[in-house]
Parts: sequence; structure tokens; C-alpha cells
Amino acid sequence: MIAVSREDNKVVVRPAGDSIVAASIPELRLKMREIVAEGVQELVIDLTDVQMVDSSGIGLLISAFNSQRKVGGRLAVIHASGEILELFQTMRMHQHFSVSGN
Repeated sequence: MIAVSREDNKVVVRPAGDSIVAASIPELRLKMREIVAEGVQELVIDLTDVQMVDSSGIGLLISAFNSQRKVGGRLAVIHASGEILELFQTMRMHQHFSVSGN
């Protein structure tokens, strides 16, 4: 189950399972769209339990970033594993939104 916590105009989403891959995207995408539609200014994706992100997962994060940017909001990724952090840095995703490791 996707964990969602709210604090003022900030929402932290913690994906279920240990990966953000094609099979898990529909549920996560729906939850994130609901949150963005509420007008949340800061969307934080907590990757504490996530060990793998495939191209679909990267696409979802980029889509979330674009959606947040359109409404003047921000996206951040926290608690990324070393491997995921390295992937995001290689892809220069950290130049678009905040990415931090464990």
C-alpha cells in the first residue's frame, strides 16, 4: 500500500514495495495525480524501501515534476539508495528537482 503523509501544503508519498517499475506505476500514478490535483505545493517521494526504478518509474517522476512545475509547486525525491542516486545523477535529474540519498 502506498503511504501518504501530509503536513500543511507538503505531501510525502512512500511507494509500496521495493521498486518503481511498469507493473507498479498505474496505482502510484493515480495517487500522485490526485495529490497534484489538490494543489499541493510540495510533493516529496520517499524512496526508503525502493531498490529499483525502471524507465517507467523515471518517466513517472519526470511527469510529476512537470505537473508540479505547471502549478508553481516543487518535487523532491528523498532517501534514494546509492544506486538510484547515481542513476538520477547520471541522467541529470537532480538538475530539475531535489534528489537526496539515505
